Amino acid sequence: MLGFQHTREWIYPQSIDGAFTRLRRWTFVGLHLMLFVAPWITVRGNPAFLIDLPHRRLFLFGQIFTATDTIFLLLFLLFLAFSLFFFTAVFGRIWCGYACPQTVFLESWIRPLELWIEGDRVRRRRRDAQGWTFDRAWRKAVKWSVFLLVAFLLAMAMMSLFAGARPLWTAQAGTTSYAFVAIFTAVWYVDFMWFREQFCNYLCPYARFQSALTDDESLLISYDVPRGEPRGRGKAAAEAGNCISCSKCVVVCPQGIDIRDGFQLECIQCARCIDACQSVMEPLGHETLVRYSSMAVDEGRRLRRIRPRTVVYGGLLTALASAATVLLLARVPFEATVNRAPGSSFVVDADGWVRNTYLLKITNNDAETSSATYGVTLDGLDGAQVVTEPVVLTSTETRTVPIVIRVPADEASTSRSLAFDVRVQSEQGELLLPATFLTDARVGGATGGSR
Repeated sequence: MLGFQHTREWIYPQSIDGAFTRLRRWTFVGLHLMLFVAPWITVRGNPAFLIDLPHRRLFLFGQIFTATDTIFLLLFLLFLAFSLFFFTAVFGRIWCGYACPQTVFLESWIRPLELWIEGDRVRRRRRDAQGWTFDRAWRKAVKWSVFLLVAFLLAMAMMSLFAGARPLWTAQAGTTSYAFVAIFTAVWYVDFMWFREQFCNYLCPYARFQSALTDDESLLISYDVPRGEPRGRGKAAAEAGNCISCSKCVVVCPQGIDIRDGFQLECIQCARCIDACQSVMEPLGHETLVRYSSMAVDEGRRLRRIRPRTVVYGGLLTALASAATVLLLARVPFEATVNRAPGSSFVVDADGWVRNTYLLKITNNDAETSSATYGVTLDGLDGAQVVTEPVVLTSTETRTVPIVIRVPADEASTSRSLAFDVRVQSEQGELLLPATFLTDARVGGATGGSR
């Protein structure tokens, strides 16, 4: 954190154990398994999860989404946004304390490594206060080297979600992928070495707008003022509250705040202070003074989990999930576009028929079938002929093929341009692509479509 003179003030959180700390550890284990194992899992021969930016594709548990599936992207982003609103309204900053990558990596890697290499809070503070000695120097060198390795491993794991685990870890990915690995490594290394809790305090926007997402019923960590005050140290037994001013809730806080000062922007609801207070109060025969609560409960009111805000957010989430499910069930697992061949207009053949040439682009997004065959017919052009071959595509394959459409002279003479549909059919379903047939020199074209 930054002090009053805008200088870096290092925080040395004390190690703590307790129910919430153990819960967070197991949560972190699950999140790490998702990060490191998920990129290696395949579904029907394709990655279970992969954001393929060069080809603008998303592989998600057997489904393949492309750049034209904008409706799913919109629904997904809206679902994420309202999930954030809903869980913040109910559980406060539960994301920050239990699932944010910043918290997960710091608590899973950096804090334990510091404890192992440099010792506990007291030893670290004493060494740093003594200046540069040999003992401090070699420990810092080892720690920084290990941090660099951790940053590299995390960067590789994150980049596996974009470049694929097997190509990346076997040195078969492109140079761009490894350039981003270097960038991610540098970012995480600087974060682990210096930035740490300052990201939560000064850069993360979530801490700034959480006040607009929470209300008096939202979960937060609070100090029981009526039971705790006045604090016991230096007070007569009859006057003292249950708080004995041990400051253990302060020294375990990774943000360097005192929860007894009330709700604060820097609090990430990690619950370390709850475990710390409970470890002190239980031997004394008292309940913990720091707990998960809400402003309503602290004021003596009844907690309402079901209220207008949560009902609206929950209803919107249900509607978005239902819409996505319906669209997925109705989705044709391929896409196609048809466009006029560049520089072409129309040609009158020797037999009097008028000919237009188009380019048909088909992408097979079906991960379940090894290959699919696509045929082309026309709607709206009486007597027309289609000159093309059936297109056979394997899963995720894309191909562009020419289509020649011929129309009899008597049909072509009825208008200077004729609107029609190109019907692309396969065992997966069919798509109708609107197009225009030109019979004069005016430049025109057809449009693309997909579902």
